[in-house]
Amino acid sequence: QVQLVESGGTLVQPGGSLRLSCAASGGTLDGYAVGWQRQAPGKDRELITCISSYDGTTHYASSVKGRFSIDRENAKNMIYLQMNSLKPEDTAVYYCIVGRNWCEDYWGQGTQVTVSS
Repeated sequence: QVQLVESGGTLVQPGGSLRLSCAASGGTLDGYAVGWQRQAPGKDRELITCISSYDGTTHYASSVKGRFSIDRENAKNMIYLQMNSLKPEDTAVYYCIVGRNWCEDYWGQGTQVTVSS
């Protein structure tokens, strides 16, 4: 079973940028769909981006499209999330998430991102 560990979350000012990392172990991410989800206080988890295992296309939620970008480095079993133009409403716990068909099967413990002045 794949284990995932996120890192990079911190306090950042509105308009700032942040890069999150996710390290996978227990198996290769080759052939997996990989992505990120987040959960803000009092809200449901939101899948914000996923790279499809079927055709490699990348999907973004409208809330982050144009500001966030996902990247994967299969050789290192790593997944990244570059976040730009951060807003207070981006405050959440961020989780990397992977799956055989879609981003839905395994996720880590999460990393806290707080956007505040």
